[in-house]
Amino acid sequence: MRKLLKMLVVACALLCGAKAHAGPYGDDLSKCLVKATSSDDQIVFTQWMFAAMSLHPAVSGLVSITDEQRAALNKKAAALILRLVTKDCRQQAIDALKYEGPTVMTTSFNVFGQAAARGLIVHPRVAESLRTFGKDNAVNEQLTSLFRDAGIAPETPK
Repeated sequence: MRKLLKMLVVACALLCGAKAHAGPYGDDLSKCLVKATSSDDQIVFTQWMFAAMSLHPAVSGLVSITDEQRAALNKKAAALILRLVTKDCRQQAIDALKYEGPTVMTTSFNVFGQAAARGLIVHPRVAESLRTFGKDNAVNEQLTSLFRDAGIAPETPK
């Protein structure tokens, strides 16, 4: 059951709302974006996403990012994105835009963003924090009941 809880938390953390489906050119662009980036590039992208999301009123009081820091992150992210689509993955971007339209950029960068966020989730301190969610017996019991009612045998801890 803890494995299930971890998967649920990770799914939420990856911001995986309704998935848009890319065609073959969008898939190629997504693969190129992930392959063409270093771990430092992924950190830049993740920091930029975090800084943008921190503006939401529900979480803005939990973080302190200055306007200067936000501007610097915007500049770094813009340079990264431009490098990816105009140099590293130029042909894939051209093909995807030509055959699948402008929305393919959103779909492809969603995949890239998920890959970048995965790097945050596997950090030992983050992973431990996510695991503590599954240590609540009341949560485990409720999820076990839900799965049983759905006819699915809950996982047993290993």
